Amino acid sequence: RMKEVIYTGIFIGLALLLLILCFIMFRPAKKASSSASLYIPGLYSASLTLGNEQVNVEVTVDSDQILDVSLVHLNEAVSTLMQPSMEELAPQILNTQSTKNLAFPESSRYTCSALLKAVDTALLKARR
Repeated sequence: RMKEVIYTGIFIGLALLLLILCFIMFRPAKKASSSASLYIPGLYSASLTLGNEQVNVEVTVDSDQILDVSLVHLNEAVSTLMQPSMEELAPQILNTQSTKNLAFPESSRYTCSALLKAVDTALLKARR
């Protein structure tokens, strides 16, 4: 009779251990912590020098996406050269959330490449 009580106690103990283990293994996952975000939210800029003219590329990000890309401090000559390229690139950057594999006209490839390098520099500042 004592043997049955001991076996029953062992089986109840193992059942409780198995139940606790199941709860630990299959509990819902916790939400991602703030360290899992891609960017530190804010406005980041990078300079681009064309001859003797300075152009700033500003990138606005929140914790996990690019919100805006724009050019600032443009004079009229630089605006004529750079603004059309940025207007071509900005929607693509916002849609793909990347500066890789973007399509741009062959005629403005150097301008677009310089702008993308400046956007990458600003995004590098924004990364965690």
